[in-house]
Amino acid sequence: MKAVQMHAVGGSEVLQLLEVAEPEISAADQIKVQLKAAGINPLDAKIRSRGVFYDDGLPAIPGCDGAGVVTEVGSGVTIWKPGDEVWFCHGGLGGAQGNYAEFTVLPASIAQRKPMQLDFAHAAAGPLVLITAWEALFDRAGLLAEQTVLIHAGAGGVGHVAIQLARLAGARVCTTVGTDEHADFVRQLGAEKVINYKQQDFVAAVMDWTNGEGVEVALESVSAGVFQDTINSMAVYGNLITLLDPGNGIDWKNARNKNLRVSFELMLTPMLRAMPHALEHHGEILRYCGEWLDKGKLQLHVSQTWPLAQASAAHVQIETGHTTGKLVLTITPPLDP
Repeated sequence: MKAVQMHAVGGSEVLQLLEVAEPEISAADQIKVQLKAAGINPLDAKIRSRGVFYDDGLPAIPGCDGAGVVTEVGSGVTIWKPGDEVWFCHGGLGGAQGNYAEFTVLPASIAQRKPMQLDFAHAAAGPLVLITAWEALFDRAGLLAEQTVLIHAGAGGVGHVAIQLARLAGARVCTTVGTDEHADFVRQLGAEKVINYKQQDFVAAVMDWTNGEGVEVALESVSAGVFQDTINSMAVYGNLITLLDPGNGIDWKNARNKNLRVSFELMLTPMLRAMPHALEHHGEILRYCGEWLDKGKLQLHVSQTWPLAQASAAHVQIETGHTTGKLVLTITPPLDP
């Protein structure tokens, strides 16, 4: 089969379209999927440029998010049959094969039924960002109706679904963006207050929006500097969730004085630590979100698709840090050499 593989850590040029052995089912609980699309996440570019999560993990096929059609099931699988359409987050970390490929094999329990209203490209855009946003807002912060929430980078992959999930929960949403185009986009998603961080001090804007109280929940995904400033935009007893490691230079005094709860969100943890119950929860999240997607209550925005052979160019694009929504690789076997 054709797959994009990296044999070394480095720039986007290390991603090469190659002919590799097609994976085969090796356990009774597995399914084989013909991939139709693979989501591209900033995580993919970080793994490519910084290294995989496992020793001896190279060569590796990147890509955590996938959507496709079941072609074969293991002897113990009863929930899937050939022809079923599925979406999932699995592999791509340097251990199990990722989804920049024509086929993959994964545990049957990880796959979920693809939302009927989505094409494969939009389905592949969803799993990682939906799980991340859900866990951050609901599992870490316990977001409630009528609470105020600040979501940084609202036009991005995680941000654009976090805005929608928060609104579905009945929360009031404030978000940061860097362009007028992104401002229009996030307003359409339900953001009440939109702050162009290039033109305004977001802390001052948040405090004005909340009448000096600060937000009750904040989701930070940008940088250590933004994390530090976000502390100053929080309400007393607020919940601050970060997707990043803020590093050692943080002044925690104001966070302590406000009795903030600071949480980290890494949706990869259940995969890295082989935690089946936590992976089942990921499945529950995708099922809930799939229902909302089919009802039109939630949308996944794909700003651009790329053929599998152009994965390198797609990585250049996502590393600009200014992508609206998601980028996706489309896979239509058989591929030309």
